Amino acid sequence: MFTTRPELTGTFGMVASTHWLASSTGMAVLERGGNAFDAATAAAFVLHVVEPHLNGPGGEVPAIFVGSGDPEPRVLCGQGVAPRAATIEQFHALGLELVPGTGLLAATVPGAVGAWLTLLRDHGTKPIGEILSYAIGYAEGGHHAVPRVLETIGAVERLFAEEWTTSAELWLPVAQPLRNRPLAATYQRLVDEAEAAGPGREAQLDAAIKTWYEGFVAEAIDKFCRTPVLDDSGERHTGLLTGHDCAGWRPGYETPVSLDTHGWTVYKVGPWCQGPVLLQQLAMLEALGELPAPGSAELVHRITEVAKLAFADREAWYGDVPGVSLDALLSPDYARRRAALVTEQASLELRPGSPDTTPPRLPRYLTEHRAPVIPLVRTGGLGEPTVSQYGDTCHIDVADRWGNMISATPSGGWLQSSPAVPGLGFCLGTRAQMFWLEEGLPASLEPGKRPRSTLTPSFARRDGRAMAFGTPGGDQQDQWQLGFFLNHAAFGMDLQASIDAPAWHTTAFPSSFYPRQSAPGEIVVESRVDGAAVAELERRGHRVVRSEPWSLGRLSAVTRDDDGMLRAAANPRGMQGYAVGR
Repeated sequence: MFTTRPELTGTFGMVASTHWLASSTGMAVLERGGNAFDAATAAAFVLHVVEPHLNGPGGEVPAIFVGSGDPEPRVLCGQGVAPRAATIEQFHALGLELVPGTGLLAATVPGAVGAWLTLLRDHGTKPIGEILSYAIGYAEGGHHAVPRVLETIGAVERLFAEEWTTSAELWLPVAQPLRNRPLAATYQRLVDEAEAAGPGREAQLDAAIKTWYEGFVAEAIDKFCRTPVLDDSGERHTGLLTGHDCAGWRPGYETPVSLDTHGWTVYKVGPWCQGPVLLQQLAMLEALGELPAPGSAELVHRITEVAKLAFADREAWYGDVPGVSLDALLSPDYARRRAALVTEQASLELRPGSPDTTPPRLPRYLTEHRAPVIPLVRTGGLGEPTVSQYGDTCHIDVADRWGNMISATPSGGWLQSSPAVPGLGFCLGTRAQMFWLEEGLPASLEPGKRPRSTLTPSFARRDGRAMAFGTPGGDQQDQWQLGFFLNHAAFGMDLQASIDAPAWHTTAFPSSFYPRQSAPGEIVVESRVDGAAVAELERRGHRVVRSEPWSLGRLSAVTRDDDGMLRAAANPRGMQGYAVGR
Protein backbone atom coordinates (compact mmCIF):
# COMPACT_ATOMS: atom_id res chain seq x y z
CA MET A 1 0.00 0.00 0.00
CA PHE A 2 1.02 3.63 -0.45
CA THR A 3 2.64 5.15 2.64
CA THR A 4 3.39 8.77 3.38
CA ARG A 5 6.98 7.94 4.27
CA PRO A 6 9.25 4.90 4.11
CA GLU A 7 9.78 2.52 6.98
CA LEU A 8 13.32 3.40 8.03
CA THR A 9 15.91 0.64 8.31
CA GLY A 10 19.46 0.57 9.64
CA THR A 11 21.80 -0.92 12.22
CA PHE A 12 23.19 2.11 14.09
CA GLY A 13 20.20 3.67 15.86
CA MET A 14 16.60 4.83 15.48
CA VAL A 15 14.66 7.64 17.13
CA ALA A 16 10.98 8.36 16.54
CA SER A 17 9.02 11.06 18.33
CA THR A 18 6.22 13.56 17.99
CA HIS A 19 8.52 16.45 16.95
CA TRP A 20 11.35 16.47 14.45
CA LEU A 21 13.64 18.54 16.70
CA ALA A 22 13.35 15.98 19.48
CA SER A 23 14.01 13.12 17.05
CA SER A 24 17.02 14.96 15.60
CA THR A 25 18.32 15.66 19.09
CA GLY A 26 18.06 12.01 20.05
CA MET A 27 19.91 11.01 16.90
CA ALA A 28 22.63 13.57 17.58
CA VAL A 29 23.19 12.00 20.99
CA LEU A 30 23.45 8.54 19.42
CA GLU A 31 25.94 9.86 16.86
CA ARG A 32 28.08 11.19 19.73
CA GLY A 33 28.27 7.76 21.32
CA GLY A 34 25.29 7.94 23.64
CA ASN A 35 22.92 5.07 24.15
CA ALA A 36 19.13 4.92 23.78
CA PHE A 37 18.56 6.24 27.31
CA ASP A 38 20.85 9.22 26.78
CA ALA A 39 19.06 9.94 23.50
CA ALA A 40 15.55 9.59 24.93
CA THR A 41 16.37 11.87 27.85
CA ALA A 42 17.82 14.60 25.65
CA ALA A 43 14.83 14.33 23.30
CA ALA A 44 12.42 14.55 26.24
CA PHE A 45 13.91 17.79 27.55
CA VAL A 46 13.72 19.25 24.04
CA LEU A 47 10.03 18.29 23.88
CA HIS A 48 9.48 20.43 27.00
CA VAL A 49 10.66 23.37 24.91
CA VAL A 50 9.23 22.69 21.44
CA GLU A 51 5.90 21.12 22.46
CA PRO A 52 5.00 23.22 25.53
CA HIS A 53 1.28 22.86 24.76
CA LEU A 54 1.67 19.07 24.98
CA ASN A 55 4.03 18.53 27.92
CA GLY A 56 6.39 20.26 30.29
CA PRO A 57 8.76 19.86 33.26
CA GLY A 58 5.75 20.06 35.60
CA GLY A 59 4.18 16.99 34.01
CA GLU A 60 4.81 13.27 34.17
CA VAL A 61 6.08 10.30 32.15
CA PRO A 62 5.77 6.52 32.23
CA ALA A 63 8.20 4.46 30.16
CA ILE A 64 8.86 0.82 29.32
CA PHE A 65 12.43 -0.13 28.44
CA VAL A 66 14.91 -2.95 28.04
CA GLY A 67 18.68 -2.79 28.53
CA SER A 68 21.30 -4.60 26.50
CA GLY A 69 22.44 -6.43 29.62
CA ASP A 70 18.94 -7.16 30.94
CA PRO A 71 16.41 -7.88 28.20
CA GLU A 72 13.43 -8.18 30.56
CA PRO A 73 11.18 -5.13 30.12
CA ARG A 74 10.87 -2.77 33.07
CA VAL A 75 8.61 0.19 33.79
CA LEU A 76 9.95 3.58 34.85
CA CYS A 77 7.26 5.42 36.83
CA GLY A 78 7.50 9.18 36.48
CA GLN A 79 3.94 9.79 37.71
CA GLY A 80 3.92 12.02 40.78
CA VAL A 81 1.47 11.53 43.62
CA ALA A 82 -1.32 13.58 45.15
CA PRO A 83 -0.26 16.09 47.84
CA ARG A 84 -0.61 15.24 51.52
CA ALA A 85 -3.37 17.83 51.86
CA ALA A 86 -5.34 16.46 48.89
CA THR A 87 -8.27 14.72 50.54
CA ILE A 88 -11.83 14.18 49.39
CA GLU A 89 -13.00 16.15 52.42
CA GLN A 90 -10.85 19.11 51.40
CA PHE A 91 -12.44 19.26 47.96
CA HIS A 92 -15.96 18.79 49.30
CA ALA A 93 -15.35 21.65 51.72
CA LEU A 94 -14.68 23.80 48.65
CA GLY A 95 -18.03 22.75 47.19
CA LEU A 96 -16.48 20.63 44.43
CA GLU A 97 -17.68 17.26 43.15
CA LEU A 98 -14.87 16.96 40.59
CA VAL A 99 -11.22 17.96 40.70
CA PRO A 100 -10.94 20.93 38.32
CA GLY A 101 -9.14 20.27 35.05
CA THR A 102 -7.02 23.43 35.26
CA GLY A 103 -5.33 25.53 37.92
CA LEU A 104 -3.39 24.57 41.03
CA LEU A 105 -5.81 22.22 42.82
CA ALA A 106 -5.19 19.46 40.26
CA ALA A 107 -1.39 19.46 40.64
CA THR A 108 0.47 16.30 41.61
CA VAL A 109 4.20 16.12 42.33
CA PRO A 110 5.97 16.86 38.99
CA GLY A 111 7.40 13.50 37.96
CA ALA A 112 8.88 13.96 34.50
CA VAL A 113 12.22 15.58 35.29
CA GLY A 114 12.98 13.23 38.17
CA ALA A 115 12.15 10.20 36.03
CA TRP A 116 14.35 11.26 33.11
CA LEU A 117 17.28 12.13 35.37
CA THR A 118 16.89 8.81 37.19
CA LEU A 119 16.92 6.93 33.87
CA LEU A 120 19.99 8.90 32.79
CA ARG A 121 21.77 8.16 36.08
CA ASP A 122 20.98 4.45 36.17
CA HIS A 123 21.10 3.48 32.51
CA GLY A 124 22.64 6.33 30.52
CA THR A 125 26.28 7.20 29.89
CA LYS A 126 26.37 10.95 29.28
CA PRO A 127 26.71 13.83 31.79
CA ILE A 128 23.76 16.06 32.60
CA GLY A 129 25.31 19.14 31.04
CA GLU A 130 25.64 17.53 27.64
CA ILE A 131 22.13 16.06 27.72
CA LEU A 132 20.39 19.30 28.74
CA SER A 133 22.45 21.49 26.37
CA TYR A 134 20.05 20.85 23.49
CA ALA A 135 16.95 21.97 25.40
CA ILE A 136 18.79 24.96 26.85
CA GLY A 137 19.85 25.99 23.35
CA TYR A 138 16.32 25.87 21.94
CA ALA A 139 14.84 27.61 24.98
CA GLU A 140 17.41 30.41 24.98
CA GLY A 141 18.00 30.83 21.26
CA GLY A 142 14.46 30.06 20.14
CA HIS A 143 12.84 27.68 17.68
CA HIS A 144 10.22 28.04 14.99
CA ALA A 145 7.06 26.95 16.79
CA VAL A 146 4.57 24.74 14.98
CA PRO A 147 1.18 26.39 14.27
CA ARG A 148 -0.65 24.48 17.00
CA VAL A 149 1.57 26.03 19.69
CA LEU A 150 0.68 29.51 18.51
CA GLU A 151 -3.00 28.58 18.18
CA THR A 152 -3.04 27.27 21.74
CA ILE A 153 -1.48 30.43 23.14
CA GLY A 154 -3.93 32.50 21.12
CA ALA A 155 -6.88 30.51 22.48
CA VAL A 156 -5.96 31.33 26.09
CA GLU A 157 -4.61 34.84 25.49
CA ARG A 158 -7.48 36.54 27.33
CA LEU A 159 -7.22 34.16 30.30
CA PHE A 160 -3.49 34.82 30.50
CA ALA A 161 -3.89 38.58 30.24
CA GLU A 162 -6.72 38.85 32.80
CA GLU A 163 -6.03 36.03 35.26
CA TRP A 164 -2.87 34.00 34.69
CA THR A 165 -0.52 36.95 34.46
CA THR A 166 2.63 34.90 35.08
CA SER A 167 1.79 32.98 31.91
CA ALA A 168 1.16 36.24 30.08
CA GLU A 169 4.67 37.38 31.01
CA LEU A 170 6.08 34.15 29.58
CA TRP A 171 4.00 33.67 26.41
CA LEU A 172 2.55 37.04 25.37
CA PRO A 173 2.84 38.59 22.92
CA VAL A 174 3.14 35.53 20.69
CA ALA A 175 6.22 35.77 18.48
CA GLN A 176 8.49 33.72 16.27
CA PRO A 177 11.03 32.38 17.01
CA LEU A 178 9.52 31.16 20.27
CA ARG A 179 11.83 31.45 23.27
CA ASN A 180 11.56 30.47 26.91
CA ARG A 181 14.52 32.11 28.60
CA PRO A 182 13.26 31.46 32.16
CA LEU A 183 13.17 27.72 31.41
CA ALA A 184 16.64 27.91 29.89
CA ALA A 185 17.85 29.58 33.09
CA THR A 186 16.14 26.93 35.22
CA TYR A 187 17.84 24.11 33.33
CA GLN A 188 21.18 25.90 33.35
CA ARG A 189 20.98 26.42 37.11
CA LEU A 190 20.09 22.73 37.50
CA VAL A 191 23.22 21.82 35.52
CA ASP A 192 25.39 24.27 37.45
CA GLU A 193 24.27 22.99 40.84
CA ALA A 194 24.71 19.39 39.69
CA GLU A 195 28.23 20.01 38.41
CA ALA A 196 29.13 21.75 41.67
CA ALA A 197 28.58 18.39 43.40
CA GLY A 198 31.83 17.08 41.88
CA PRO A 199 33.15 15.36 38.76
CA GLY A 200 31.28 12.07 39.06
CA ARG A 201 28.38 11.62 36.61
CA GLU A 202 26.17 9.71 39.02
CA ALA A 203 26.87 12.13 41.86
CA GLN A 204 25.96 15.05 39.61
CA LEU A 205 22.67 13.43 38.65
CA ASP A 206 21.88 12.66 42.29
CA ALA A 207 22.52 16.32 43.05
CA ALA A 208 20.30 17.42 40.16
CA ILE A 209 17.41 15.26 41.37
CA LYS A 210 17.79 16.61 44.90
CA THR A 211 17.97 20.17 43.60
CA TRP A 212 14.75 19.70 41.64
CA TYR A 213 12.77 18.17 44.48
CA GLU A 214 14.34 19.84 47.51
CA GLY A 215 16.02 22.96 46.19
CA PHE A 216 15.08 26.11 44.30
CA VAL A 217 12.47 24.45 42.06
CA ALA A 218 10.50 22.93 44.94
CA GLU A 219 10.77 26.20 46.87
CA ALA A 220 9.32 28.21 43.97
CA ILE A 221 6.50 25.69 43.50
CA ASP A 222 5.65 25.76 47.21
CA LYS A 223 5.51 29.56 47.27
CA PHE A 224 3.39 29.87 44.12
CA CYS A 225 0.89 27.23 45.22
CA ARG A 226 -0.19 29.57 48.01
CA THR A 227 -1.49 31.99 45.34
CA PRO A 228 -5.23 31.85 44.47
CA VAL A 229 -5.73 31.25 40.74
CA LEU A 230 -8.81 30.79 38.55
CA ASP A 231 -9.59 27.22 37.51
CA ASP A 232 -12.30 25.28 35.65
CA SER A 233 -14.67 25.54 38.61
CA GLY A 234 -15.02 29.26 37.88
CA GLU A 235 -13.50 30.09 41.27
CA ARG A 236 -10.02 31.04 42.46
CA HIS A 237 -8.26 28.45 44.58
CA THR A 238 -4.82 28.06 46.09
CA GLY A 239 -2.96 24.86 45.48
CA LEU A 240 -2.35 21.94 47.83
CA LEU A 241 1.10 20.92 46.62
CA THR A 242 4.02 21.82 48.91
CA GLY A 243 7.77 21.58 48.93
CA HIS A 244 7.46 18.76 51.46
CA ASP A 245 5.39 16.78 48.95
CA CYS A 246 8.10 17.22 46.34
CA ALA A 247 10.88 16.30 48.76
CA GLY A 248 9.10 13.10 49.78
CA TRP A 249 8.72 11.67 46.26
CA ARG A 250 11.11 9.95 43.88
CA PRO A 251 10.50 7.96 40.67
CA GLY A 252 10.75 4.18 40.76
CA TYR A 253 10.92 1.01 38.70
CA GLU A 254 8.19 -1.60 38.36
CA THR A 255 7.43 -4.86 36.58
CA PRO A 256 5.09 -4.46 33.59
CA VAL A 257 1.94 -6.50 33.01
CA SER A 258 1.90 -8.65 29.87
CA LEU A 259 -0.22 -10.81 27.57
CA ASP A 260 0.72 -13.33 24.87
CA THR A 261 -1.21 -12.68 21.67
CA HIS A 262 -0.70 -13.12 17.90
CA GLY A 263 2.68 -14.71 18.60
CA TRP A 264 3.88 -11.62 20.52
CA THR A 265 4.17 -10.81 24.21
CA VAL A 266 2.78 -7.32 24.74
CA TYR A 267 3.90 -5.34 27.82
CA LYS A 268 2.06 -2.46 29.46
CA VAL A 269 2.26 -0.29 32.57
CA GLY A 270 0.11 -1.59 35.44
CA PRO A 271 -3.42 -0.55 36.46
CA TRP A 272 -2.46 2.80 37.99
CA CYS A 273 -2.65 3.80 34.34
CA GLN A 274 -5.03 2.60 31.64
CA GLY A 275 -2.39 0.35 30.02
CA PRO A 276 -4.04 -3.02 30.72
CA VAL A 277 -7.06 -2.04 28.60
CA LEU A 278 -4.94 -2.74 25.51
CA LEU A 279 -4.33 -6.25 26.80
CA GLN A 280 -7.99 -6.76 27.68
CA GLN A 281 -9.02 -5.72 24.18
CA LEU A 282 -6.52 -8.12 22.63
CA ALA A 283 -7.70 -10.96 24.88
CA MET A 284 -11.36 -10.39 23.94
CA LEU A 285 -10.54 -10.19 20.23
CA GLU A 286 -8.74 -13.53 20.45
CA ALA A 287 -11.79 -14.99 22.20
CA LEU A 288 -13.95 -13.85 19.28
CA GLY A 289 -11.89 -15.84 16.79
CA GLU A 290 -10.40 -14.93 13.43
CA LEU A 291 -10.20 -11.22 12.76
CA PRO A 292 -12.35 -9.71 9.98
CA ALA A 293 -10.62 -8.02 7.04
CA PRO A 294 -8.68 -4.78 7.64
CA GLY A 295 -10.88 -1.68 7.29
CA SER A 296 -14.11 -3.67 7.16
CA ALA A 297 -17.22 -2.64 9.03
CA GLU A 298 -17.11 -5.94 10.94
CA LEU A 299 -13.56 -5.24 12.18
CA VAL A 300 -14.34 -1.66 13.21
CA HIS A 301 -17.52 -2.82 14.95
CA ARG A 302 -15.83 -5.67 16.78
CA ILE A 303 -12.89 -3.55 17.96
CA THR A 304 -15.20 -0.76 19.05
CA GLU A 305 -17.41 -3.09 21.09
CA VAL A 306 -14.51 -4.74 22.92
CA ALA A 307 -13.07 -1.28 23.60
CA LYS A 308 -16.31 -0.29 25.33
CA LEU A 309 -16.10 -3.37 27.54
CA ALA A 310 -12.42 -2.91 28.40
CA PHE A 311 -12.82 0.76 29.25
CA ALA A 312 -15.91 -0.01 31.36
CA ASP A 313 -13.67 -2.34 33.36
CA ARG A 314 -11.14 0.46 33.64
CA GLU A 315 -13.78 2.63 35.31
CA ALA A 316 -14.68 -0.08 37.82
CA TRP A 317 -11.35 -1.75 38.59
CA TYR A 318 -8.26 0.32 37.71
CA GLY A 319 -6.37 2.51 40.15
CA ASP A 320 -3.26 2.90 42.29
CA VAL A 321 -4.40 0.39 44.89
CA PRO A 322 -3.19 -3.07 45.92
CA GLY A 323 -5.12 -6.11 44.89
CA VAL A 324 -6.30 -5.11 41.41
CA SER A 325 -7.38 -8.44 39.91
CA LEU A 326 -5.11 -8.33 36.86
CA ASP A 327 -4.80 -12.10 36.59
CA ALA A 328 -8.60 -12.36 36.55
CA LEU A 329 -9.07 -9.37 34.22
CA LEU A 330 -6.65 -10.88 31.70
CA SER A 331 -7.65 -14.53 32.07
CA PRO A 332 -8.93 -16.38 28.98
CA ASP A 333 -12.11 -17.33 30.83
CA TYR A 334 -12.95 -13.72 31.67
CA ALA A 335 -12.09 -12.63 28.12
CA ARG A 336 -14.52 -15.22 26.75
CA ARG A 337 -17.27 -14.12 29.12
CA ARG A 338 -16.79 -10.48 28.19
CA ALA A 339 -16.49 -11.20 24.46
CA ALA A 340 -19.81 -13.05 24.58
CA LEU A 341 -21.49 -9.68 25.20
CA VAL A 342 -20.50 -8.46 21.73
CA THR A 343 -23.47 -8.66 19.35
CA GLU A 344 -24.16 -7.43 15.84
CA GLN A 345 -25.54 -4.16 17.23
CA ALA A 346 -23.74 -1.28 18.94
CA SER A 347 -24.05 -1.20 22.71
CA LEU A 348 -25.10 2.10 24.29
CA GLU A 349 -24.39 1.02 27.88
CA LEU A 350 -21.38 1.21 30.21
CA ARG A 351 -21.03 -2.46 31.21
CA PRO A 352 -18.20 -3.31 33.60
CA GLY A 353 -17.75 -6.97 34.40
CA SER A 354 -16.89 -8.98 37.49
CA PRO A 355 -13.50 -10.67 37.00
CA ASP A 356 -13.83 -12.42 40.37
CA THR A 357 -16.74 -12.74 42.78
CA THR A 358 -16.88 -9.01 43.57
CA PRO A 359 -19.59 -7.04 41.77
CA PRO A 360 -18.35 -3.98 39.86
CA ARG A 361 -18.85 -0.52 41.30
CA LEU A 362 -18.93 2.66 39.26
CA PRO A 363 -18.65 6.23 40.62
CA ARG A 364 -21.98 7.75 41.64
CA TYR A 365 -21.12 10.69 39.41
CA LEU A 366 -21.69 8.27 36.53
CA THR A 367 -24.49 6.08 37.87
CA GLU A 368 -26.50 9.12 38.97
CA HIS A 369 -26.05 10.63 35.51
CA ARG A 370 -24.34 13.82 36.64
CA ALA A 371 -21.59 13.50 34.02
CA PRO A 372 -22.29 15.30 30.73
CA VAL A 373 -23.49 12.85 28.07
CA ILE A 374 -22.68 14.85 24.97
CA PRO A 375 -20.23 14.54 22.09
CA LEU A 376 -16.76 15.65 23.07
CA VAL A 377 -15.49 18.91 21.64
CA ARG A 378 -13.00 17.89 18.96
CA THR A 379 -9.99 19.49 17.35
CA GLY A 380 -9.10 16.73 14.95
CA GLY A 381 -9.07 14.04 17.62
CA LEU A 382 -5.48 14.68 18.64
CA GLY A 383 -5.67 15.54 22.26
CA GLU A 384 -6.87 15.78 25.82
CA PRO A 385 -9.34 18.35 27.23
CA THR A 386 -8.00 21.47 28.92
CA VAL A 387 -9.05 25.09 29.25
CA SER A 388 -8.24 25.59 25.57
CA GLN A 389 -10.40 22.58 24.61
CA TYR A 390 -7.47 20.26 24.06
CA GLY A 391 -3.98 19.78 25.31
CA ASP A 392 -2.17 16.66 24.31
CA THR A 393 0.75 14.41 24.99
CA CYS A 394 4.06 13.44 23.39
CA HIS A 395 5.76 10.16 22.62
CA ILE A 396 9.35 8.95 22.16
CA ASP A 397 10.72 5.60 20.93
CA VAL A 398 14.45 4.90 20.71
CA ALA A 399 16.57 1.85 19.82
CA ASP A 400 20.37 1.77 19.71
CA ARG A 401 22.92 -0.61 18.23
CA TRP A 402 23.61 -2.29 21.57
CA GLY A 403 20.08 -3.57 22.20
CA ASN A 404 18.77 -0.81 24.46
CA MET A 405 15.19 0.27 23.68
CA ILE A 406 12.63 2.55 25.29
CA SER A 407 9.03 3.64 24.76
CA ALA A 408 7.98 6.73 26.73
CA THR A 409 4.87 8.92 26.81
CA PRO A 410 5.56 12.33 28.39
CA SER A 411 2.61 14.63 29.11
CA GLY A 412 1.12 17.13 31.54
CA GLY A 413 2.25 20.57 32.56
CA TRP A 414 0.75 21.99 29.36
CA LEU A 415 1.17 25.75 29.08
CA GLN A 416 -2.65 26.05 29.08
CA SER A 417 -3.23 23.81 32.12
CA SER A 418 -2.05 26.08 34.93
CA PRO A 419 -0.34 29.45 35.44
CA ALA A 420 3.42 29.53 34.97
CA VAL A 421 5.43 29.31 38.17
CA PRO A 422 7.30 32.64 38.47
CA GLY A 423 10.94 32.41 37.50
CA LEU A 424 10.87 28.76 36.43
CA GLY A 425 9.46 28.98 32.90
CA PHE A 426 6.90 26.20 33.25
CA CYS A 427 3.58 25.38 34.89
CA LEU A 428 2.36 22.50 37.04
CA GLY A 429 0.39 19.54 35.77
CA THR A 430 -3.28 18.74 36.34
CA ARG A 431 -3.29 14.94 36.41
CA ALA A 432 -5.20 14.88 39.74
CA GLN A 433 -8.36 15.62 37.74
CA MET A 434 -8.42 11.87 37.07
CA PHE A 435 -9.22 11.07 40.70
CA TRP A 436 -12.82 10.58 41.84
CA LEU A 437 -14.05 12.54 44.87
CA GLU A 438 -15.89 9.52 46.25
CA GLU A 439 -14.61 7.10 48.88
CA GLY A 440 -13.86 3.46 48.23
CA LEU A 441 -13.14 3.43 44.48
CA PRO A 442 -9.82 2.22 43.02
CA ALA A 443 -9.34 5.72 41.55
CA SER A 444 -10.55 7.65 44.62
CA LEU A 445 -8.42 10.61 45.68
CA GLU A 446 -6.01 9.90 48.54
CA PRO A 447 -2.83 11.69 49.67
CA GLY A 448 0.29 10.03 48.28
CA LYS A 449 -1.62 8.12 45.61
CA ARG A 450 -1.05 8.19 41.85
CA PRO A 451 -3.97 9.24 39.65
CA ARG A 452 -5.22 6.66 37.17
CA SER A 453 -3.34 8.08 34.23
CA THR A 454 -4.15 7.81 30.54
CA LEU A 455 -0.44 7.70 29.65
CA THR A 456 0.36 4.28 28.26
CA PRO A 457 3.56 3.41 26.35
CA SER A 458 3.85 -0.06 24.84
CA PHE A 459 6.51 -2.70 24.30
CA ALA A 460 6.28 -6.09 22.57
CA ARG A 461 8.57 -9.05 21.82
CA ARG A 462 8.42 -11.99 19.42
CA ASP A 463 11.06 -14.58 18.50
CA GLY A 464 14.02 -12.31 19.20
CA ARG A 465 12.30 -9.23 17.79
CA ALA A 466 11.38 -6.29 20.00
CA MET A 467 9.10 -3.31 19.34
CA ALA A 468 8.54 -0.04 21.22
CA PHE A 469 5.51 2.02 20.23
CA GLY A 470 2.92 4.52 21.45
CA THR A 471 0.92 7.66 20.77
CA PRO A 472 -0.50 10.76 22.39
CA GLY A 473 -4.27 10.99 22.73
CA GLY A 474 -5.65 10.60 26.26
CA ASP A 475 -8.35 7.93 26.45
CA GLN A 476 -7.76 7.12 22.78
CA GLN A 477 -4.15 6.01 23.20
CA ASP A 478 -4.88 2.31 23.70
CA GLN A 479 -7.47 2.35 20.93
CA TRP A 480 -5.13 3.78 18.31
CA GLN A 481 -2.29 1.54 19.54
CA LEU A 482 -4.57 -1.47 19.18
CA GLY A 483 -5.22 -0.64 15.53
CA PHE A 484 -1.51 -0.17 14.91
CA PHE A 485 -0.59 -3.43 16.62
CA LEU A 486 -3.18 -5.47 14.73
CA ASN A 487 -2.12 -3.91 11.43
CA HIS A 488 1.46 -4.99 12.11
CA ALA A 489 1.10 -8.23 14.08
CA ALA A 490 -2.04 -9.71 12.55
CA PHE A 491 -2.23 -8.20 9.07
CA GLY A 492 1.48 -8.08 8.23
CA MET A 493 1.82 -4.39 7.41
CA ASP A 494 5.20 -2.74 7.97
CA LEU A 495 5.53 -0.07 10.66
CA GLN A 496 4.78 2.91 8.43
CA ALA A 497 1.82 1.26 6.72
CA SER A 498 0.46 0.25 10.14
CA ILE A 499 0.60 3.88 11.23
CA ASP A 500 -0.75 5.34 7.99
CA ALA A 501 -3.80 3.07 7.79
CA PRO A 502 -7.16 4.81 8.50
CA ALA A 503 -7.91 5.11 12.22
CA TRP A 504 -10.96 5.35 14.45
CA HIS A 505 -11.94 5.36 18.13
CA THR A 506 -14.99 5.45 20.37
CA THR A 507 -15.91 8.08 22.96
CA ALA A 508 -18.70 5.94 24.39
CA PHE A 509 -17.16 5.70 27.89
CA PRO A 510 -16.49 8.51 30.41
CA SER A 511 -13.52 10.73 29.65
CA SER A 512 -10.67 10.70 32.15
CA PHE A 513 -10.61 14.49 31.95
CA TYR A 514 -12.78 17.15 33.51
CA PRO A 515 -15.82 17.24 33.21
CA ARG A 516 -15.76 13.45 32.53
CA GLN A 517 -18.21 13.55 29.62
CA SER A 518 -19.05 10.72 27.23
CA ALA A 519 -20.96 10.12 23.99
CA PRO A 520 -22.69 6.70 24.10
CA GLY A 521 -22.65 4.90 20.78
CA GLU A 522 -20.26 7.32 19.13
CA ILE A 523 -17.40 6.32 16.84
CA VAL A 524 -15.04 8.93 15.41
CA VAL A 525 -13.59 7.72 12.09
CA GLU A 526 -11.15 9.26 9.68
CA SER A 527 -12.94 10.11 6.46
CA ARG A 528 -10.62 7.69 4.64
CA VAL A 529 -12.59 4.81 6.19
CA ASP A 530 -14.61 3.21 3.39
CA GLY A 531 -18.04 4.80 2.89
CA ALA A 532 -19.79 1.43 2.66
CA ALA A 533 -18.25 0.43 5.98
CA VAL A 534 -19.47 3.68 7.56
CA ALA A 535 -23.00 3.04 6.28
CA GLU A 536 -22.93 -0.48 7.74
CA LEU A 537 -21.72 0.85 11.09
CA GLU A 538 -24.60 3.31 11.16
CA ARG A 539 -27.02 0.49 10.33
CA ARG A 540 -25.70 -1.36 13.37
CA GLY A 541 -26.55 1.58 15.64
CA HIS A 542 -23.21 3.40 15.84
CA ARG A 543 -23.25 7.20 15.84
CA VAL A 544 -20.49 7.82 13.32
CA VAL A 545 -18.65 11.13 13.38
CA ARG A 546 -16.40 11.73 10.36
CA SER A 547 -13.10 13.37 11.19
CA GLU A 548 -10.50 14.83 8.84
CA PRO A 549 -8.73 12.21 6.67
CA TRP A 550 -5.42 12.44 8.61
CA SER A 551 -6.45 13.41 12.13
CA LEU A 552 -6.56 10.51 14.63
CA GLY A 553 -3.45 9.63 16.60
CA ARG A 554 0.24 10.47 16.36
CA LEU A 555 1.86 7.05 16.62
CA SER A 556 5.52 6.21 16.38
CA ALA A 557 7.41 2.94 16.67
CA VAL A 558 10.86 1.37 16.54
CA THR A 559 11.83 -2.30 16.26
CA ARG A 560 14.96 -4.38 16.64
CA ASP A 561 15.43 -7.81 15.03
CA ASP A 562 17.66 -10.48 16.55
CA ASP A 563 20.19 -9.87 13.74
CA GLY A 564 20.57 -6.23 14.80
CA MET A 565 18.41 -4.70 12.06
CA LEU A 566 16.57 -1.63 13.34
CA ARG A 567 13.39 -0.13 11.90
CA ALA A 568 11.37 3.00 12.67
CA ALA A 569 8.32 4.94 11.58
CA ALA A 570 6.40 8.02 12.70
CA ASN A 571 3.04 9.59 12.09
CA PRO A 572 2.35 12.21 9.39
CA ARG A 573 -0.76 13.33 11.32
CA GLY A 574 -0.14 16.65 13.01
CA MET A 575 2.71 17.35 10.56
CA GLN A 576 5.48 17.36 13.17
CA GLY A 577 6.36 13.77 14.14
CA TYR A 578 9.38 12.19 12.47
CA ALA A 579 11.57 9.12 12.67
CA VAL A 580 15.29 9.37 12.00
CA GLY A 581 18.00 6.73 11.94
CA ARG A 582 20.66 4.93 10.02
